[in-house]
Amino acid sequence: MTSLKPLIAICGTTGVGKSKLGVELALKLSQEIYQDCPGEHRWRGARIINADSMQVYTGMDIITNKIPQAERMGVEHLLMDFKQPGEQYVVGQWVHDAIQVIEETHKMDQIPIVVGGTSYWIQHLLFPNRLANKDLTPSGITTSAYPMSASLQDSVSQLKPNLLNLWTALPESPPNAVTHPEDALSLHELLQALDPPVASRWHWRDTRKVLRSLRIMKETSRTPSEIISEQSESPLIPRYRTLCFWLYAQPSALNSRLDERVDDMIKQGLLDEIRSLQKTVSSSQAAIDSSSVDVKDDLNSSATDPDYTLGIYQCIGFKEFREFLWLSDDPGSQKAFDKAVENMKQSTRKYAKRQITWLRNRLLPAIHSANVQSENSIPMGSMYILDATVVGNQWTSNVLSPAESITKSFLREEELPPPASLSSMASGMFANQNKSVDPSDILRARRKIVCQVCTTNPRRPVMIEEQHWDTHRGNRLHRRLIAKSRKGSEGLPLRPRDFVALEGSSADEIFDSDKSVSIPW
Repeated sequence: MTSLKPLIAICGTTGVGKSKLGVELALKLSQEIYQDCPGEHRWRGARIINADSMQVYTGMDIITNKIPQAERMGVEHLLMDFKQPGEQYVVGQWVHDAIQVIEETHKMDQIPIVVGGTSYWIQHLLFPNRLANKDLTPSGITTSAYPMSASLQDSVSQLKPNLLNLWTALPESPPNAVTHPEDALSLHELLQALDPPVASRWHWRDTRKVLRSLRIMKETSRTPSEIISEQSESPLIPRYRTLCFWLYAQPSALNSRLDERVDDMIKQGLLDEIRSLQKTVSSSQAAIDSSSVDVKDDLNSSATDPDYTLGIYQCIGFKEFREFLWLSDDPGSQKAFDKAVENMKQSTRKYAKRQITWLRNRLLPAIHSANVQSENSIPMGSMYILDATVVGNQWTSNVLSPAESITKSFLREEELPPPASLSSMASGMFANQNKSVDPSDILRARRKIVCQVCTTNPRRPVMIEEQHWDTHRGNRLHRRLIAKSRKGSEGLPLRPRDFVALEGSSADEIFDSDKSVSIPW
């Protein structure tokens, strides 16, 4: 028997039925009393805790894919619909709020079921001491009560005057790397001077992550590298005894399902929600600028272009339909609409791919590592991959029935079936569970290097993730630039298209072509 209290987590990509399974399990738990469970509790009933970073916002039900009220079947859903669209709400805040709600749920002798596709949040809930600052918030910079580490103090003392001024007064919001590249590069240069390993982790265009790394230094008086090193020395110890269900659908089936869902969202009124969200952006900007410009007349102003990496503005669909609604030379045209729809479908498929990458490379190995390090005979965490490739008639046999059976054994602390035994698909997915979860290893694995060939402007360095370097070398533009360089060095005449290739190339284009998943450490 373990002293850790139980928690069920349901994760997976968008469009696989996480919310549906959550409600079905909660209803099942409300029908049975687990009075023969070890310990003093008699579990009955469940509450669902939202772990989707976009569904915390009020309204915007279509663009965030919230489960409709009628489909919730009376099951309580918490940490959903409680933040205004203009607010920021980050992982540290959610973990803090989720812990409080989970404690309340356990005191009610109910089971907390965490449901959502933001697996990064779920992982930090399950495993403490892996955030740079446990009180991580989106608020302004605070001065740490601790003295500055010797390493950071030495680096700060050697800063150039311009970088020292920037360190003293960091910007409140990250600069736009497209419109203000010099500001973005200066921030990255400052990070490089203070913490080279972490600077090589982030592309200079990823100004949000660069600025956040600098703020961590302000808040903790230590470099992120020092914090990561300390985290590497401590084992992964789970906060709860966790049963995790990963709903997985084969991409061949999932992609078409996601495309159909985008079409359904448009029919349900997606564009009206996007217009409403844009009015929120415009109103906020007008208030900041004290502008007298009428919001309706200023919707296509670049001043009202939000930061698509923050808060609700990250929702897939908002950015993709902006050009169709306001910026196109022919707003409202069928051609612009078709392009927006295709862009949204493509973004949705890419997002699902990133979700799978996190679950396979981060959460699954973390759960495995915690069990290996544990001295308890009962697994502190178990992950089961349920096949949601085919829904409809096969939902019950492939997803619901095994989930109910495993949940019953989990709550009674009985021996659970081997996770790889559920299906051949599950067996193949577990081959990656031995991957290192050491923060230092992860940092080194995501190191970026500058491609000298593709960097045609020293102030716009092309940074490529080291593990993708061989792929980048095969990039058509990279090979073209090498050929152009060789011709120039040999004094051979250059063809017109060689100049076009060079002039048309940029760090932005090359970075996009080699874009990989940006995963916070």
